[in-house]
Amino acid sequence: MKLLIILITATFSLFAFTSPDAMEILDKVDRNMSSRNRIFESEMIIHGRRTSRNITSVTYSEGNKQSFTEYLSPARELGTKMLKLGNQLWIYSPSTDRIIQISGHMLRQSVMGSDLSYEDMMDDRKLTEIYSAELTDNEIIDNRNTYVLVLTTKVEDATYFKQKIWVDTERYVPLKQEMFAKSGQLLKRTSLSEVKLIQGKWFPTRIIYKDVLKDGEGTEFTMTSIKFDQNIPDYIFTKAALKK
Repeated sequence: MKLLIILITATFSLFAFTSPDAMEILDKVDRNMSSRNRIFESEMIIHGRRTSRNITSVTYSEGNKQSFTEYLSPARELGTKMLKLGNQLWIYSPSTDRIIQISGHMLRQSVMGSDLSYEDMMDDRKLTEIYSAELTDNEIIDNRNTYVLVLTTKVEDATYFKQKIWVDTERYVPLKQEMFAKSGQLLKRTSLSEVKLIQGKWFPTRIIYKDVLKDGEGTEFTMTSIKFDQNIPDYIFTKAALKK
């Protein structure tokens, strides 16, 4: 009997020792996915019910407070720009030569018909700042071992009340995410792939977003170039840069 108790105790002790802390996993994800600043060029393919659209852009971001995006193609989107400063967002349209602030319920609208909302683009905080985490399982995704974490919001202004993420156990990047409303309804799914080692960070360069409440085959987002910790001129993050 004593031997059985010892074996059970040893088994639980080994599990506790080998099972990593959920918040430590999330912190390692943040270290890969966040940076002092970054500049990236990207292609967004919006797969609609009948046709697909390709949109290219270049984005400058500083931490999670400032970002500036300029759209490069197609021709009808050329020169459209977006500026985020804190919790404020402005869009410049060259066709009307007007700057419009996006706020309130407008933040839930789709960005150029994609599966991303303006809220998705606005909230670039570290996951550890927004969520508490629980390690619930281990699964294989795309032939990679993953930790399955359930994240529950600990702030009032999170875009999603709960998330479920599958984190690569070696590279500490998410390979899959599911986002839920407070009611428990699934809102969006993402699939992340083409993970590359860039300036010492493992980073997924291809993401497929799917708004499950919307028709279409989702939105494919590929970073064609990305650089971390660059020297970005201060004027980029000003409203004057929108019309330049």
